[in-house]
Amino acid sequence: MDIELARTFLEIVSTGSFIRAAERLNVAQTTVSARIRNLEQLLGRPLFVRNKGGASLTPAGEQFLRHAPAFVQLWQRTRQQVAVPAGRRAVLTIGSEVTLAQPLLLNWVRWIRHSLPDIALRVHVDVPQDLINQVASGLVDVAIMYAPQHRPGLRIDLLMEEKLVLVTTDRGAERREATNYVYMDWGPDFVLHHDMNFPDVTPDLSFDLGPLALSYVLASGGSGYFRMSAVEPYIAAGQLHLVPEMPQFSYPVYAVRSANADESVVGPALVGLRAISEGNMEA
Repeated sequence: MDIELARTFLEIVSTGSFIRAAERLNVAQTTVSARIRNLEQLLGRPLFVRNKGGASLTPAGEQFLRHAPAFVQLWQRTRQQVAVPAGRRAVLTIGSEVTLAQPLLLNWVRWIRHSLPDIALRVHVDVPQDLINQVASGLVDVAIMYAPQHRPGLRIDLLMEEKLVLVTTDRGAERREATNYVYMDWGPDFVLHHDMNFPDVTPDLSFDLGPLALSYVLASGGSGYFRMSAVEPYIAAGQLHLVPEMPQFSYPVYAVRSANADESVVGPALVGLRAISEGNMEA
């Protein structure tokens, strides 16, 4: 199927109109209509109902919408793989969640550039839901993630067990209640165990991005649960202090890849990632 047919279909869905889709695609409206007719002939079903308000999907159109993005993404991915830069044998796309970009992803990028010089590299950082979708669709070869969703066709390998620890800017603080507590939402498992340990706590300041929450605590004072690897430099510098006798929570890190990934490219890169995550190799 001509990939432009799927692109045009998605543009109409996005804009809700053949006219606006033509404007975005910078083609004539007749071209948009002709593409949709061709697509409907290929599929043997009408995809849109045109009305005064624009265009709405038929049941067949709703079904095709589930697959059209994958067609476009696969084509984009194929073009990237074919377009291997001169002097490189392959292209590898790696990614991570925002909170894992530094230092883990950064150290991995440095290792690959040093140890696998024949691999062209693309680096992507995104939110977990989009990232897992991109791995599943083949847009990203390997992603570093916390608590990835298990899906058919994905391989998920444990990299390391991070710890979430309670730290404070107040050297004399002995209990969490003695400080200005900043709640960081580390996901469903953390929420469950946090509520079990602190059932009476109702935080009045919460974040859903670890680096932002940590920056706030460092700038304004207070305490919160953060990844040990993220707070170790601040503990060493005396800016943060572990709160004694407080529970610590497990926060494992995983490498997620497609089961169909090219092992000749992904395999060596994962060797480096595992070594870095275990602390056995300089980045």
